[in-house]
Amino acid sequence: MNDVAAVIMAAGKGTRMKSITPKVLHPIMGKPMLAYVLDALDGMQVGDRILLVGHGSEAVAAAVGERARTVVQEPQNGTGHALQVAYPHLAEGARAVLVVSGDQPLITEEMLRRLVERHQTSGAAVTMLTALMPGETDLGRVIRGADGTVARIVEAREASVEERAVREVNLGTYCFDRGYLQEYLPRIGQRRNVQNELYITDLIWMAVEAGRAVQAVDSGDPDASIGVNSRKELAEVTRVLRERVNEKWMVEGVTLVDPASTFIHPDVVIGRDTVILPFTTLEGKTRLGDGCTIGPSARIVDSRLGDRVTVQNSVLLEVLAADDCSIGPFAYLRPGTDLGRKVKVGDFVEIKKSRLDDGAKVPHLSYVGDAHIGQRVNIGAGTITCNYDGKNKHHTEIEDDVHIGSNTNLVAPVRVGKGARTGAGAVVTRDVPAGATVVGVPARALRESPA
Repeated sequence: MNDVAAVIMAAGKGTRMKSITPKVLHPIMGKPMLAYVLDALDGMQVGDRILLVGHGSEAVAAAVGERARTVVQEPQNGTGHALQVAYPHLAEGARAVLVVSGDQPLITEEMLRRLVERHQTSGAAVTMLTALMPGETDLGRVIRGADGTVARIVEAREASVEERAVREVNLGTYCFDRGYLQEYLPRIGQRRNVQNELYITDLIWMAVEAGRAVQAVDSGDPDASIGVNSRKELAEVTRVLRERVNEKWMVEGVTLVDPASTFIHPDVVIGRDTVILPFTTLEGKTRLGDGCTIGPSARIVDSRLGDRVTVQNSVLLEVLAADDCSIGPFAYLRPGTDLGRKVKVGDFVEIKKSRLDDGAKVPHLSYVGDAHIGQRVNIGAGTITCNYDGKNKHHTEIEDDVHIGSNTNLVAPVRVGKGARTGAGAVVTRDVPAGATVVGVPARALRESPA
């Protein structure tokens, strides 16, 4: 694909979205719809990319970063005009120009690859991506000649009864010969239209009239025809992408008890024999190991879980959890939570920016923040690490084999030594020596620490 350049149409206002957010930046399954188009081009290793922007150009350019070079189309006078604006910016070495729309996230790398490969082997002036639709549609019909090449495109509103019966439709994705564009792109607009705009489809009929071949490649998926112009279409595209992702993981050996209520973002990775229960959402770059049980009603974002981890009715944000951890129900684990092996985090527990070593337990009704909890520590119900003094956050250190009694308040900064214990309701304001037992408010030693 070294001699292929891509032009991405993303200048439209998207007025039917009724949003201050540029249409192509509306999120689908955790990332902007435009990112799906860029991902497909990444997979093809198309290096030269021109992104045409208009409405919200600064926001779109910032979101894309270095993944494409942005060119402003102002004013927006149709798809043909957009290609005219982009053409002078194409890399000199590009022999083929792939034109895609930023609001069609269901068009995949595999579809684009077949389109470009057909174009490269056929010698056509234009090769276009199509779909065979099962029912009625307002998309333009592709009328083929006797030799199988494209004879013309007929807009649905202008089609005869026989032409409307044609199932093959134009998806608006093309691969052009660079030399053909150089000669014919300045000529578009010779046929006037109601909108008085310059349409890229002019390049199709001009090629046919010039005796140049126009090829068409079936995408193999009618859903690829869905472009996002409204919130309804946004929801429809989200449904299709969700179903694609869910099907992929079921093929890979993951059990989805109810796929219809399961949302898995496209960059998530799941190990085999993991079971995802209903109403679960896996977001961002979450990684799950083998044999996990997640849900019901769990939300996990940008987290990494080991093997055989269970998560029930809980929210995990940027969490690390090693093998055999048990989380929930109704736990809230915030960024910076790091759980060792066989850690138990029970019901109504909140943890933030804390490390819990192997075998530690926080069974219920506790808050642990800015803390290090040692191995085999047991945190009693109602315990709180009082980490904030009104200005600064402070650290709590609990060493191995400590037992924290119910309703203990640990006023940071504070350290509880190895094997120590706190009584129920203790307010710990000073460091507790190893092996000591402290009780009361403020907590004092019940007995001397052993020598």
